[in-house]
This record gives sequence, C-alpha cells and structure tokens, in this order.
Amino acid sequence: MLRTRFAGMTDTGLLRDHNEDNLLVSEEYRVVAVADGMGGHRSGDVASQLAVSTLSDFLSVTVGRDATWPFPADPNLTEEENYVVTGLRLANRRIFDRSLKTLADFGMGTTIVAAMFSKDAEHVTVGHVGDSRCYRLRDSQITQLTRDHSLVSDAAHMAPWMTEEEVRQLPANVITRALGIREDVLVDLVTDETRHGDVYLLCSDGLSGLVSDDQILELVMSSGSLDAACKALIDRANYFGGTDNITVVLARVEEVPDGKRPFNDEPTQESR
Repeated sequence: MLRTRFAGMTDTGLLRDHNEDNLLVSEEYRVVAVADGMGGHRSGDVASQLAVSTLSDFLSVTVGRDATWPFPADPNLTEEENYVVTGLRLANRRIFDRSLKTLADFGMGTTIVAAMFSKDAEHVTVGHVGDSRCYRLRDSQITQLTRDHSLVSDAAHMAPWMTEEEVRQLPANVITRALGIREDVLVDLVTDETRHGDVYLLCSDGLSGLVSDDQILELVMSSGSLDAACKALIDRANYFGGTDNITVVLARVEEVPDGKRPFNDEPTQESR
C-alpha cells in the first residue's frame, strides 16, 4: 500500500518587490498545485490566488459529495482527471470574469500546474496550463511530464524543422496559454503510474528557468527531507540571480509501514 508526503515553499526572489506565485498543498484531497500569476499592478497575485482557492473550494464541495458540477464530467476520463480538468476550467472562468470587472485586473492571468493522487496513491493525474512544470524523479533520473505552453516550446513541437538558432531567436517569455485569458481553456492532462520512491516536483519558472534539470535532481536526492529539498531548490535559484518569484511543491510516494494507517503526514507550506 502506498501513501504520499507533501511539502511546499514559495519565495519572492531577489529582484521582485512582491510575490505573484501561489501554491496549494491539500492532504485531504491529495492535491498539490503551483500558480504563477501575471498582470499589471498586483493582479497577477490576485489571479494565482484565485486559481488555487477556486480549485480548493471546488474539491471541498464535490469530492465525496452529491454536488452539481459547473461543467459536465467527461465519461472518457478517470475520476481524478475529471476533478483536475473541471477545477482548472472553473478557476479559468472565475479569473476571466474577475478581469472584466475592474480596469486594474483587466488582462490578468496565471499559469497553473496541479496534481491529484488516487486514493491508493498508485496513480497521479497532472493538469497544466502555461509554463509551470511537473517533473518526476525516479531511479536517479528526472523526467519533465508537462510541456510548456510557450512560444519557444510550441515552435519546437509544431515546427520541428526550425533550427536551434531560429528557436533561440524567439522571445523566451511569451506564454501561449494561461488561465483567465479567454472564457474557456484547454487543460493538458498527464496520468502517471506511481512507484515507491517517486518524487513529483511542481514548480514555477522562477525555478526551472534558472536551475537545470540535473541540478534539481541532485538537490532533491541529496536533501534529508522534503522541506530541506524545497529550501535547497529555492536557495539555488536565488544563487543564480533570483530574477523571478520561485515556488516549489514536492510529493513523495512511499510504502505504508506494516501496522501503520495509510494517512499522509501533515503537509507543510512556507512563504518567504
């Protein structure tokens, strides 16, 4: 029998004056998420906070309850896939509606990556919009499970004939998909079969844009705990300049010791 342990941490970084990232760590619903807001004034923070709070609220009124969903469930998707897709679509709608109410919030949006584990922790469903990422660390290897919704990534994926030099000339910070930009949104899904010892890492581009995959793997594997790993990753991103807000969430899959109840330990969250 498997269970999951969670930890999360967010940091403003060294160059920004406020943090537009937000995170969700929910032991009760086996869900974690990272949102990276964008927009003028403080509306990026509003968008990312609205994204994670909407997802949390949606789960609290639907999981294990006979509640009406805002969108029809897709019979071709698993239970966890429907929860993730519907929760993110609802978050998108709320951010979009909020952006139309005041000029200060107009055009605000957020990236998001969310992961929901099955009750037996043997599967995880990852839904994402934008360039916040999910990695899987397994057997001393790191694998990016999500594909960035960015101009550079889309060009490499849809126009493979482009040379590396041509791709490098594209603006690196252009997002092609985000929550709140349109009335509805397409959520990409990845469902993965877990193994004992797997670590799933969700992060904003404040980490992935500065710290290489190999360094991420080394820092997580060499840390004594999930909390220590979160701090080490953020410290490394700040060491390389801390040019953006940095948010990291870790989920480790492990076997339940004999005689123990299969409940997750109390998750931790920290903002700096």
